[in-house]
Amino acid sequence: MDGQTIVHALILGIVEGLTEFIPVSSTGHILLLGHFLGFESTGKTFEVLIQLGAILAILSVYFSRLWTLFITLPSDPASRRFVAGILLAFLPAAVIGVMLHSFIKEVLFESPALICSTLLIGGVILLWIDRLPLKPRYTNVMDYPLSLCLAIGFFQCLAMVPGVSRSGATIAGALLMGTDKRSAAEFSFFLAMPTMAGAFAYDLYKNRNVLSMDDAMIITIGFIASFVAAVFVVKGLLDFVSRHGFAPFAWWRIFVGLAGFAGLYFLG
Repeated sequence: MDGQTIVHALILGIVEGLTEFIPVSSTGHILLLGHFLGFESTGKTFEVLIQLGAILAILSVYFSRLWTLFITLPSDPASRRFVAGILLAFLPAAVIGVMLHSFIKEVLFESPALICSTLLIGGVILLWIDRLPLKPRYTNVMDYPLSLCLAIGFFQCLAMVPGVSRSGATIAGALLMGTDKRSAAEFSFFLAMPTMAGAFAYDLYKNRNVLSMDDAMIITIGFIASFVAAVFVVKGLLDFVSRHGFAPFAWWRIFVGLAGFAGLYFLG
């Protein structure tokens, strides 16, 4: 493992942490950036496993709230309904992700032009949704009905195509079904925990026999960088969204998609 690989892992880890919880597609960003950096990970595991850092960022920032949920679970119907809603929303991605794991990793992850396209299309859709005169019916994630949670879970499955964005798909779906912007982003935070933990565990299991100590070191570097960067995003994102909406992220997606196409044309 050379110094350049370490630097690349550090950069990609920071990008993962900065983009995981905003609707711009962290996977799309690190796959595109990795393509132009010439970064190759064994079985494309690095791009999945460093998400654990982002999971721990949520746990650290939301620890007190998660602890309150845990201790009130036996006695509070609202807490039980909320946890059931998160698990229900996670279920579609768990089933479809296992079924399509090989296709996603071996085909979709290897298609930079597809990623650029989905970044562009997703940016246009996000701009359209952000400008709709939507009237929210749900403003508190604790009040989301189970049917709404399940529907958001199906929207999350769209993010199995790199460049779509897990948070972008869940937030857009939630907004179209009557939530406000802040609670949609918050629900996306909570849904990320089982989703990303599941993806981490399954991908690690599938590649357990091919990973080396060098792979483990690179993943560790990316994981730490991802954690530190994600903490800053999680702390400030909800307030930013409340003030500015999602248009800034939509324009960023469009810029990155166009820049990616230009890079592919001129650099290959």
